[in-house]
Amino acid sequence: MSVSQSQERGGGGAFLLGRWLSGQRRAYRAGTMTGVRAAELEELGIVWDTADHGFAENLAAARAYCRLHGTLAAPPGASALDLEVGQWLTTVRRVGGLGTAPERAQRRAAQLAAINIDWNPREYGWTVDGQRHHAYLTQLLADGARPTAIVPEVTLHGEGIGRWLATQRRNFSRLNGKQQRRIATLGVKPQPTSRARKTPTKTAVAGGRGRARAGRPSRRAPRPSSSTSSGKGQRRGFPLEY
Repeated sequence: MSVSQSQERGGGGAFLLGRWLSGQRRAYRAGTMTGVRAAELEELGIVWDTADHGFAENLAAARAYCRLHGTLAAPPGASALDLEVGQWLTTVRRVGGLGTAPERAQRRAAQLAAINIDWNPREYGWTVDGQRHHAYLTQLLADGARPTAIVPEVTLHGEGIGRWLATQRRNFSRLNGKQQRRIATLGVKPQPTSRARKTPTKTAVAGGRGRARAGRPSRRAPRPSSSTSSGKGQRRGFPLEY
């Protein structure tokens, strides 16, 4: 039994059930309530810790989502068991999202990890979207697909797994160590880098030609005098001596 403090019982606001329940919970925590009274309320279904009760309900929705998708990396708009489990998971991943009490936070984190060890992809430096794509890729490979067969057009649950895989292979060197190991464990290899063919520069070509000319004797004969005359006693370009 979990109701708000403003919820009424009876007409005309004569009895605020929520406020009365809050008083019973205070008495239970303070130790002033008798065991008989506590047992009677428990038979009626009272929830002593409403925070834990709400967490338990959302945890059940998270478990249902994971059974269907194989991951807790749900987008914010995801729902299960009529609860907005995607938004709830987004909230609990934040700092302090599991509660301020250390013991309670650790207990809740363990409950989430029992459903899916990768419930918080921040530990790997991935976004929630990245973790979801990794989980879907794992499922495709587990079903018998080969990494080379997952082309960019391949999708699962409406997600572009093929495009994501191509991006990871292309940017493999940019991934951190944990991400690279997780990708490599699936048999995915980085995309080979293409070696560009080197073309000689203009300076190098000119220098090469200059060295070739320097190593060969010149084949060009001396140019004769360009003077010409049509007078007697002279041949073209060479004067005669008398």
